[in-house]
Amino acid sequence: LQSVLPEALGLLALMLLHDSRRNARVGLDGELILLAEQDRTLWDPKKKQEGMAILDQALSLKRFGTYQIQAAISALHVQAEKASDTDWAQIAALYALLMRIAPSPVIELNRVVAIAMADGPLHGLALLERPEMVKSLRDYHLFYSAKADLLRSAGRLQEAGDTYQQALTLCQNERERSFLRRRIAEVSQKLV
Repeated sequence: LQSVLPEALGLLALMLLHDSRRNARVGLDGELILLAEQDRTLWDPKKKQEGMAILDQALSLKRFGTYQIQAAISALHVQAEKASDTDWAQIAALYALLMRIAPSPVIELNRVVAIAMADGPLHGLALLERPEMVKSLRDYHLFYSAKADLLRSAGRLQEAGDTYQQALTLCQNERERSFLRRRIAEVSQKLV
């Protein structure tokens, strides 16, 4: 029981921290709102505080696991008063730790996105274009969506539009498909 407790607390903290942002994730028309664009005044401070307290309790037991690390990443997001205050370097470091404990291509994708947010889109694009990343995530729409976002940030709009289209082709979720169509339209308008 004692070895399970830290991870159970980590999972509870993660759930509370994610749920604290629920009211800001979707717009009035049901459109998806990315974390960086969310109205942070809509985040639930009570759930945020409860999640942080439970995470502190889990971490104090000094038996770190995947849920605690994920909760720590979520905590860094909710602690940032503005998107620009997010400690992306620390988030990248936590994803690197998570990769050592439970390696997966999706965790690596998240690590690369955090690195790009900390060090710039060109750095992230170089990491995304590694053959092992392309091979392991070639059928994953969020790989293409993340890549398109980095291309857009780097000013490579034609490539961004094409890559958003690849994401749209693979995506099965209608809310995400709507978001991707909006991104394609935004990029297309800037190209004209």
